[in-house]
Amino acid sequence: MTDNVVPLFKDPATGTYTMPGDTPLAPAPAAPAKVRPARVWKRTARGLRTAVTHERTRTAARLVARHGLYVAGGTRIVAKRTWDGRTASRYERMLRAAEAAGQFEEAKEWEDRLSRFRAARHNRRMDLLKAPKDLVESALYGTGLTVGGLLALGIVLAIANKDITDVIAPISAVIEAIRWIVYVATVVWGPALTIGPSLALLALWQVGRQRQAAPAWAMPPSQRDDAGAPITPSIVVTALRDLGIAPLRNAIKGMGDSGAAMLGPIRIAGCGVEVDVTLPSGVSTAEVQGRRRKLAENLARHEHEVFITLPTAARTVRLWIADSGALDEPIGPSPLETDETMTADYKTGRAPWGQDLRGDGALISLYQRMLLITGLSNQGKTAALRALALWLALDKTVEFRIADLKGVGDWDMFDGLATTLIQGPTDDHVIHATEMLESGVAEMERRIQAPAGTVFPPLVLIVDEAQVAFMCPAVGDDKRPYGGSKATSRYFMAARKIHNQGRAVNVLLWEGTQDPTDQNLPKLVREGAHTRISLALGTESQARMALGDKAVDGGAAPHLLRQGLDKGTVVVASDGIKIPAGQASITVRTHYIDTDTAGVIADRAKALRSGVVTAHTVPDANDHDPLADILTVLGTEARLPTHDVLKRLAALNGKAYGSWSFIDLKRVLDGTGAEAYKSDGRMVIGRDRVLRALTNRPDTGSASAAE
Repeated sequence: MTDNVVPLFKDPATGTYTMPGDTPLAPAPAAPAKVRPARVWKRTARGLRTAVTHERTRTAARLVARHGLYVAGGTRIVAKRTWDGRTASRYERMLRAAEAAGQFEEAKEWEDRLSRFRAARHNRRMDLLKAPKDLVESALYGTGLTVGGLLALGIVLAIANKDITDVIAPISAVIEAIRWIVYVATVVWGPALTIGPSLALLALWQVGRQRQAAPAWAMPPSQRDDAGAPITPSIVVTALRDLGIAPLRNAIKGMGDSGAAMLGPIRIAGCGVEVDVTLPSGVSTAEVQGRRRKLAENLARHEHEVFITLPTAARTVRLWIADSGALDEPIGPSPLETDETMTADYKTGRAPWGQDLRGDGALISLYQRMLLITGLSNQGKTAALRALALWLALDKTVEFRIADLKGVGDWDMFDGLATTLIQGPTDDHVIHATEMLESGVAEMERRIQAPAGTVFPPLVLIVDEAQVAFMCPAVGDDKRPYGGSKATSRYFMAARKIHNQGRAVNVLLWEGTQDPTDQNLPKLVREGAHTRISLALGTESQARMALGDKAVDGGAAPHLLRQGLDKGTVVVASDGIKIPAGQASITVRTHYIDTDTAGVIADRAKALRSGVVTAHTVPDANDHDPLADILTVLGTEARLPTHDVLKRLAALNGKAYGSWSFIDLKRVLDGTGAEAYKSDGRMVIGRDRVLRALTNRPDTGSASAAE
């Protein structure tokens, strides 16, 4: 049996088996892989989902839906127009809207129009009842007259042509014309029936497209954003309804006029509109104020473009809604820059500081008002404060004493304009600033002790970056700290004394500070300011420190201003600026005056004055030379009246010369050869005489120093 076995040989290269002398055997084919149905369905579903959700598919779907909805919307619009034109619905709708808005005179006018429309419609309907009879009569008369006229024309033609057949020629011509008209109509009627509906659909599509009757989701991306849409009563009511306040939403749904009765008239107010909203019972004004951002978004505005204030009426909020993007536009240059002839009046004038949100000029009075301005760093605080000082500098009777505790040159233009100008952030500069305030206190006390009825020129003490003074750790020789908020603090107590009594004698304190806290702006100091101003702040608690609880509770929100974007925009609480009735504050966009322009304005102010000598430190009352100081205050003037010399001496060193009178001046000059003399009917002091007296003194060092 083994002899009959045929051996097989395996080819290692191909893996096939062969018999001797035979061709290789091919390997058996592999069994086909089984395809699972679940996997096929998954692939199919994935492909369908990809196709359906692809942006091109969505765009095509929106395109089809949009143009289809244009036809539906156009049909609705045309039907509504037809219905309004044939019925009294338009008059009734306008009548309800006028009544809901409280415009009763306008409602009466619409009622009269409705009565006239109904009377005219009644007359038309009565005419329709007689129309068939009139139509038959008119047809008979018309046919008779036409046939008679054509026969008359035929007779004339027959006589003229001497042909009796011409009598019926006009009638035959008319019959032939009618036959052609009928023929043309039968030819055109079929295509007209085919094309007419298409033209009607095209007309409806055009109406819908012009009115954008499709919903927002079907519109192209460029038209889908409704930001900046005009504010209408329906938009305001819808925005209020969707605030998430259940009693408000339910009340609006329950109103027969869909909430229109809540709204007063929408009034144009500057670069936006204003509307008063009377809230239904059970809804507080605080609830609406607390949802300012959501309300702004419902109105398609940014948060900073919607302001909510409380007018005098109970349960009422006043909404001011800016035109989209209007608050980001610049407001133009200051009148101080454009009007070179402008002057100021401390008592009766008002500084042209900027514009309110309505676009009206914001004018602020500085008469006998302490001022505090605060905000975050780099928001325009110094520029806003400096703009007020520049305007007031155009009144030559005002004296300035300035301490800039930042010291980067923001107040350089007041050198030669202010009698004291301290610039720098160190403890020494704080010490000089404190002494400047204490000299102001001494001047204030001197004025208070003057005879009743004495009128004093205004003295304005300005401390920019006042937080540096409050946080200063320096301690004087008397062991009293310069900074701090305790009764031992020299700066704090000087500021408090000026706040308490300075206003009565025209000694004022203006302070600018950053990022207010109880440590760098004590409560007693901030509450002593009559005019409180705030730029952008970080928190509501800081806003309350800056403006007070009353202003913030009334809607003031400097903490909602945009840091960096709302530079120069301030919220003001003061009786020195016109604030709408019922509001506790006003938002002002201030004019920006750059440093170079400020220098030009300061030069105009210097031209109104004569030889102001600026001290960069506060002189020691115990270390002074009266004769040398007289020469200093004379400056480059050949001579000055004695009362001007006394005034300048008091400005130079209030502690030493603040209480001087003409008798003290005469005592110093007697026997020196520089005595006062009369010129043009006034007692004056001559510079050359004072200089000669100093030169001839045994101690010539002072004279050399003075020159």
